[in-house]
Amino acid sequence: MVADSDSKIAWHRAQLKKNRAALKQIETARFTVGESADARALERTKTQVAELQLKIRESEQVIGQHDKQARRPLATDLRSLSNVAWRNWAGNGPR
Repeated sequence: MVADSDSKIAWHRAQLKKNRAALKQIETARFTVGESADARALERTKTQVAELQLKIRESEQVIGQHDKQARRPLATDLRSLSNVAWRNWAGNGPR
């Protein structure tokens, strides 16, 4: 994974990893242990899953938007470089 110079993006990447792990743990426990018969516990689990999915989606959007703006061309041949819209590339950061 590439280190981020923007702390906001680094934070979102860390949150994304943490939230995905928490969601995986909830889903694994649900299938390993089974669903609870308690209606309150079931509702609480559904709420947790919904909140985690929302947080994951928000972090993915922020990271995706950053990656789209900071993306560099991967190939260095003349044909690949000529097809890049350099005016949209902010790889060097604000000046």
